[in-house]
Amino acid sequence: MTWLRPLGNTGMQISAIGLGTVKLGRDQGVKYPTEFRIPDDREARDLLALARDLGINLIDTAPAYGNSEQRLGKLLAGQRQDWLICSKVGEEFEQGVSHFDFSPEHVQRSIVRSLERLRCEVIDIVLVHSDGNDLDIIHNQGTLEALAELKKKGSIRAFGMSTKTVAGGIAAAQQSDVVMLTHNLAYQDELPVLQECADLGKGALIKKALASGHLVQNIEDPIQASMELLFNNPAVSAAIIGTITPAHLKANVAAARRVTG
Repeated sequence: MTWLRPLGNTGMQISAIGLGTVKLGRDQGVKYPTEFRIPDDREARDLLALARDLGINLIDTAPAYGNSEQRLGKLLAGQRQDWLICSKVGEEFEQGVSHFDFSPEHVQRSIVRSLERLRCEVIDIVLVHSDGNDLDIIHNQGTLEALAELKKKGSIRAFGMSTKTVAGGIAAAQQSDVVMLTHNLAYQDELPVLQECADLGKGALIKKALASGHLVQNIEDPIQASMELLFNNPAVSAAIIGTITPAHLKANVAAARRVTG
């Protein structure tokens, strides 16, 4: 497996590690083991420059990540050609509380808003931010169909779903381009989703690859072991890892490159 790899059959080549940016815009209602301070613009700009220098070309954001999209729109000015951006629809986070709207009308409004915030004409990847009711969203809400229409219109290049169930992940793989699923040393229940993505030629993005910082402790090098678990599986397109610490970013990339080359 290589550092740059195909995102399913989308035609996009993505880095094995994608930079998650929830910590650039939100410090409420998160499940990390330690508190953190949202970086200022200089720190955030330096982090993005480091990620680019390390060979990362994928950034993951969402409307639910506080003001992450707005900050990225400003921080990435003049660099759009260097990045593939993944954002989301469905979840909003306001006044410390999440709420969800999967209607086609909200999808349309959300994409228009994200394009404005990100200061771009097209978003590379858009995922549905599931509330856990994956199959209801897929079969009854019209959400994926709305994203398919936006893809036809050229507002987005690929679409899919960040799922929370095995059945939902499999169904999403059958009806979209990309699935984001949980897979790490402590939780491997969604392996059937990875297999479905591989069988259908769909992209598979891994969330919580390092268990949101809650790493397995009875392993000598849990970060390296995590990367080996992920990238020895050819179905994995990339792992989205959120960090605002340069040393952690360097260590994560080094561990991934020991597997991917």
